[in-house]
Amino acid sequence: MPEVLHVVLFRWKPDVSSEQLIRVRQALLGLSETVPGILEIRCGENFSQRSKGYQTVLFVRFASRQALEEYLPHPAHRSVVEEYINPVREDSLVVDVEAD
Repeated sequence: MPEVLHVVLFRWKPDVSSEQLIRVRQALLGLSETVPGILEIRCGENFSQRSKGYQTVLFVRFASRQALEEYLPHPAHRSVVEEYINPVREDSLVVDVEAD
């Protein structure tokens, strides 16, 4: 069964503070402690000149597609999205890939 890579690009609202983004990053990284099936999670600032305004990248490696499907509605994930991400997110782009 192939692993799954879940990549999310975030564009933040113009008035977001660096402190808010630190809290977003910490909350996202903390999901590895509460959500089963996460093999690896990383989050960082996009420094590419071709970013099209997407400022932060989340990379999550899952054991399987089923693990990703269980992550999306997981209460810890939903809480992070609702409490930390939605208030400051302008836009996001998601890519899910099965990796051989």
